[in-house]
Amino acid sequence: MAKNEKGNSDIVPVSEQTGTGVVVPDPFTDPGLPPHRPRITDIDPKAAKRAERIVYTLFYFSIAASVFAVYAYMFFPIEPDNITSVRLNTLWLGLGIAFSLLAIGVAAIHWGKALMSDKEGIDYRHPVRGTEETRARAVEIFKEADQESGFSRRTLIRNGLIGSLIAFPLPAIAIFRSLAPMDEDPNNLLKHTMWDTGIRLTRDPTGTPIKASDVTIGSAYQVIPEGLIDLPEHEMLNEKAKAAVLLVRLEKEDLTWSSAERESWSYEGIVAYSKICTHVGCPVALYEQETHNLLCPCHQSQFDIANECAVIFGPAARPLPQLPITVDDEGYLIAQSDFTEPVGPSFWERSR
Repeated sequence: MAKNEKGNSDIVPVSEQTGTGVVVPDPFTDPGLPPHRPRITDIDPKAAKRAERIVYTLFYFSIAASVFAVYAYMFFPIEPDNITSVRLNTLWLGLGIAFSLLAIGVAAIHWGKALMSDKEGIDYRHPVRGTEETRARAVEIFKEADQESGFSRRTLIRNGLIGSLIAFPLPAIAIFRSLAPMDEDPNNLLKHTMWDTGIRLTRDPTGTPIKASDVTIGSAYQVIPEGLIDLPEHEMLNEKAKAAVLLVRLEKEDLTWSSAERESWSYEGIVAYSKICTHVGCPVALYEQETHNLLCPCHQSQFDIANECAVIFGPAARPLPQLPITVDDEGYLIAQSDFTEPVGPSFWERSR
């Protein structure tokens, strides 16, 4: 075995049989922590007071910026066909939210760097649940952290922090009012479309009326209400997003109905269902004739046309709404009424 000049072994075998495990006799020693260097705020009470004023002023500035964001949203409204109003609303609302969050971040960093205790320490790992002594020590650590941060003692900073965190979400709450008209129930908004009694079913996108005799077994038509293509483009797109329909013809004996009323919504095996998936609103347009299934290509929800478009697979929560149809005196397919339930995704509150 090799020895150094003092006659000590450089390594110590752990196992004489294998000679593979060794223990170094002179392990690396812990150098300890560097000496603590006090900050100016630790030495000068005036500097500490000045830092405290900066911190709570930033928190109050954050509150003011959040309130300004709400003000900007209300008093710089977006006007239809006015791009300048969109820019102003976005600019001032965005600046208010940005300065609100920026002030909170700068205040928190300055609080930690200038006023909170900056002494280094070592936190040893423990099992998931410590002993009673460890748990009691954890409570003491929370109390020490409160004392070192000055959270309970520096009331202006504490109140400023609480106030800024309360005020910061206010712009988001105000923006939520734009998700739907305040004076309309979302159920009614999505329940009423362009379809009405006597409106003809027309081909998408030409607007050509469809006769019942033109719809053969297994055929599928993408259908829009008569007059839709005559609307201004932006209005047409909004209405089409709610009123798009898929028209399919099956053998009458293949259709299953839960009531005589639902059966009267079809004509000689021709049925019409909303094309808007009840999961997240994707267009349902893939029709498999042999199985009578409709497939949504977005998330693979499947609907059984032969059974009132019931969901047979996928995340959709309810069947596709059915459009009641019949024919007029000339043999053209027409709507009996509008949809009897809201169209579109099921994450809105709705009654059926």
